[in-house]
Amino acid sequence: MHDQDHPAPTTPEAPRVGVVGLGAMGLGMARSLRAAGFHVGVHDLRAEVAEEFAREGGAAYASAGDLAADVDVLVGVVVNSAQVESVLFAEGDGGAAHRLRPGSVYVMCSTVDASFAAQLERRLGELGVHCLDAPISGGAARAATGELTMMTSGSPAAYALADPVLEAMSATVYRLGDSAGLGSKVKIVNQLLAGVHIAAAAEAMALGIKAGVPADSLYEVITHSAGNSWMFENRMAHVLAGDYTPLSAVDIFVKDLGLVLDSARPEKFPLPLSATAHQMFLQASASGLGGEDDSAVIKIFPGIELPHAQNAQHTQHAQNDSEA
Repeated sequence: MHDQDHPAPTTPEAPRVGVVGLGAMGLGMARSLRAAGFHVGVHDLRAEVAEEFAREGGAAYASAGDLAADVDVLVGVVVNSAQVESVLFAEGDGGAAHRLRPGSVYVMCSTVDASFAAQLERRLGELGVHCLDAPISGGAARAATGELTMMTSGSPAAYALADPVLEAMSATVYRLGDSAGLGSKVKIVNQLLAGVHIAAAAEAMALGIKAGVPADSLYEVITHSAGNSWMFENRMAHVLAGDYTPLSAVDIFVKDLGLVLDSARPEKFPLPLSATAHQMFLQASASGLGGEDDSAVIKIFPGIELPHAQNAQHTQHAQNDSEA
């Protein structure tokens, strides 16, 4: 835990920090680092987003490689392993891995398979660069205020450099082991629960609506009863508001629950609830809902009339979304 006000670094050795990926999470993290007093450079494929951050007082870079050459800690907030590969190992000067200085650290906040995280630690290690496996949870609002939960694992040397950066971005940093992979394993378990809970919440709300229960009344009762969950309270608020703006999209859980199932397959470990939830998100995506908020999985249920965008009082819940 750390002080929510994030006092600025007081030593001249405070690391220079770069953030790659300025989506809802990455942009908030970059802003929270700036608020904590760090010099922060950024790169995003959408140059206009990086330039807007630069106008706020940061620095925009044309490529991940250019940014990497100028920082001690590079924080990657991209979606999946393919995007991590692109950030680090793109051909030419655009890739970050060969331009990070020996002794610097790449903080990987992406949700990836644990074996990929372990392999990345070895690959970067061959270049003299540390890797910290550091998936995140907490949502865009908590990213912006530096109150994320971070599930981390890596070498003591990686922590030694990255610790002040982690503290500035998070309310809680869990140190789970001394090599990359354990952080990703814990995030996979978290995503199992998150995906199953969203799917179950949608199924429950859909059943209530089909049975003729007013959606507002059902939400009020369930959120004050034993059947409530964080995901029901948060995501069904989106349904009540009729607002499917993708704070975390359906396709994120197509990916993440796919990772959950992939992680269990080599062990021949059964995950029946995860498999069912995955099929629900796949159905939603195949129906053209992949880019909508993950609560749109409720739209796969037939014969129900969902609330329209008129219940604005519920949208306040949407600001605390869990990152996927």
